[in-house]
Amino acid sequence: MSAKPKINPLFFAPFVSSVMRPEPAWIDENDHLNMAYYHVFFDRTLEEAFDLLGLDKDYCASGPGTVFVAESHVSYRREILRDMPVRVTAQLLDYDVKRMHLSLEMRHAKDGWLAAAAEFMMLHILRPDRKVGPFPPDILDAIAVMKSAHAALPRPDHIGRIIAIPDTGRSGKVGLH
Repeated sequence: MSAKPKINPLFFAPFVSSVMRPEPAWIDENDHLNMAYYHVFFDRTLEEAFDLLGLDKDYCASGPGTVFVAESHVSYRREILRDMPVRVTAQLLDYDVKRMHLSLEMRHAKDGWLAAAAEFMMLHILRPDRKVGPFPPDILDAIAVMKSAHAALPRPDHIGRIIAIPDTGRSGKVGLH
């Protein structure tokens, strides 16, 4: 048998997910998408994008490693209501042999407005030790192709933001006024 030919991945800039919709159980008492399920949409987008890198379900279930989220920051910009279609874009901002830094933006799939923006730091975890370790060379090559495709994209404005209440000269009292 001949070896399966290596196919170089093609990455759009940015990566665009399939169209997704909230499931009925995800709509909360405020009649909008509960905040936890924004993460489900982000996670599903990362799964779609990572499939192109070779970090698919088979690799993560039985390969030499998997990927974990080390840190995430999400800002919610606009409500997603019942049955609204969304798409999520993923932009690879940076990477090294063990990590990927990504930006994700969730938008209404038809009207294009921004619903949420997220920043993720992903780690490659080796088995069986469950410690951070290098990506395999073929996956690292695919990540480099993705980064090259995304290199000309502007850096999203939500990257590196911190959560803080700006000092507005208040008296230092804690609580609502």
